[in-house]
Amino acid sequence: MTNPNLRAELTENLDEAEWDWLIPHAQRDAVIVVAVGLDILDVGVAIASDNVLEVQNWIDEALIAKPSLDQLGEWNSDRTKRFNTLIVQPFVLVQEKLAA
Repeated sequence: MTNPNLRAELTENLDEAEWDWLIPHAQRDAVIVVAVGLDILDVGVAIASDNVLEVQNWIDEALIAKPSLDQLGEWNSDRTKRFNTLIVQPFVLVQEKLAA
């Protein structure tokens, strides 16, 4: 059972950020990449409410993961790359914004 207040609370934390701002979080291994097409709020709610089964399922399907070395290299070379972000302590969920 999902707590509707939790979703509302997390919605307020939804933001946009450039990679440059996210680098310190990546350095402390706190960044989790959410696949495009997966609702970043759904992931945030599942993590915040400790929904282990759902989170493990997404990990198994590679829909959420730590950034790969390739991704980090690509993003470090384009520090203005923009992401949708959601802070769910101690993690920062990021989702690539697709170019318009």
